[in-house]
Amino acid sequence: MKQMSVLVVLLSCLSICAAAKILQCDLAGQWKNDLGSKMTIRSIAENGKFSGSYLTSVSATNNTIIESPITGYQQLHNSPTFGFIVKWKFSDSITVFTGQCFINETGKPVLHTAWLLRSKSANVKDNWMQTRVGGNFFYKLNNKQT
Repeated sequence: MKQMSVLVVLLSCLSICAAAKILQCDLAGQWKNDLGSKMTIRSIAENGKFSGSYLTSVSATNNTIIESPITGYQQLHNSPTFGFIVKWKFSDSITVFTGQCFINETGKPVLHTAWLLRSKSANVKDNWMQTRVGGNFFYKLNNKQT
């Protein structure tokens, strides 16, 4: 009987320890993508809404690039899907991102995203060429990399 009690305690501890080791993908924090653009996501609200800022490292405009606001939502689970909008302050464009947060093979979070960038069209005849499509990977920065 005593051995059975010890076994139950050990198994309980093992399951608790295993559950604690499940890595969660937290979107809040600072991120850098494969092109060098930087994004900061502030805390995630209870309904999954978040906001932050985006500083692109690439642009098709000659305007000075400045940090721009983002607003988005994520699903509330371990590997969340998400979407957010960047309202560019230095151009008449808007970009929408959608993706999912994963934990990679080294245990670090990575965002796999797809995006649509919509530029302003001077007229309806040029409308067909005003939407660009792409994708990026974002890697979470630790405090030393910011």
